[in-house]
Amino acid sequence: MSTINPVPLPGGLELRQARPADLDQISALLAERGEPVDAVDHRLVVEDPEAGWEACAVVADGDRIVSTATLLDENVRIGGVRLPAGQVELVATDRAYEGRGLVRALMKWAHERSAARGHVIQTMIGIPYFYRLFGYEYAIDIPPALSVRGLPQGEGAPALRRAEPSDLPALQELQDATQSRFDVAMPHSAACARWLLAHDGSGTWVLERDGAVVASGRTSPPDDEILLAEAAARDEAAARDLLRGVAALAPGTEPRVVHRAGTVTAAAWQEFVKDEPREQAEQYYVRIPDVAALLDRLRPLLWQRLTEAGVDHAGRDVVLSTFGAHYRIPVGADGLGEVTAGGPMQGPGAVGGAGVAPDYLPALVFGPHGMDGLTRVRPDVYAGEEELFRALFPPLTADVLSFYLPY
Repeated sequence: MSTINPVPLPGGLELRQARPADLDQISALLAERGEPVDAVDHRLVVEDPEAGWEACAVVADGDRIVSTATLLDENVRIGGVRLPAGQVELVATDRAYEGRGLVRALMKWAHERSAARGHVIQTMIGIPYFYRLFGYEYAIDIPPALSVRGLPQGEGAPALRRAEPSDLPALQELQDATQSRFDVAMPHSAACARWLLAHDGSGTWVLERDGAVVASGRTSPPDDEILLAEAAARDEAAARDLLRGVAALAPGTEPRVVHRAGTVTAAAWQEFVKDEPREQAEQYYVRIPDVAALLDRLRPLLWQRLTEAGVDHAGRDVVLSTFGAHYRIPVGADGLGEVTAGGPMQGPGAVGGAGVAPDYLPALVFGPHGMDGLTRVRPDVYAGEEELFRALFPPLTADVLSFYLPY
């Protein structure tokens, strides 16, 4: 279903691939149900040859477009393994057609297209709880946005300029260096990086030194306050100048900065930001459509973790149960064998395995708590052989660059 054959829906509606003739209606629908910038973003996606109209589906009532969704290609790195991923964005339904299962039909299309494109997970930001109805679960912490309590000293405001297409290699280099510090990372795709330079919902800025880009950041529009996200810098001096330059974009407002723990910018800004306790959890959604396929892709990483931890499990299986199904990974002398899936297993601890409720599997694989942390708070997450599963599923740091700023 990568090119959509029209799908009839109840009430004479039809789900089909979007067409150029639909652009004005889709734009109006996205602007009405979301923000005017959503219409611009949609146009950037469908008119880009790397995504195109195949990335978007609509539900039509005759000539009227009443619902739409778009699937973006992403890439998630966990350790040294890269996972093709999908991200559903730009979802909207006409108010008069709500409650008729149109989003469910579009999500089914998106997931089928995602599978056809070889994606092994999907990730997204979305309405609280709503996307759990479609198999998504909260997994990866969104970093806090901290208030700035002072600015670094310096003469004048550093001159920032808007990033241009010619800056994309330098931006990628800065982000690669920054994200290398994290266990899990989702960079912007090459196409997304292009769209972000052209859209209105945020601005990408660069700071130069001797003609070379030494820092960059992405800001929200300067309304009551300005948010600096995706900040990356070669050194702490560049990071401090970036902060001063962004503050100068909106004089008289209180800037906030997204904290990327362990990075150059976090170290440079430590004395200038307020250490504020988080009042509410905020997380990215992750969906795992095929557990065996994901575990199979992760075998090199899981083997690396076992060997680095000095855990000898050779000649036995790693058994992971989601209670309604279970998965076995044979451990050899020099690596892990192919994953096999089996039926329900209610007591995996009896064979030294681990039990993980399926709605907590994304958090186990990608999240900050690991097996130990989840076991302490969830009765339906536990390990028979604690040392083994502590090594296989440790707490992870993560850095996700999403199309929309999650604040």
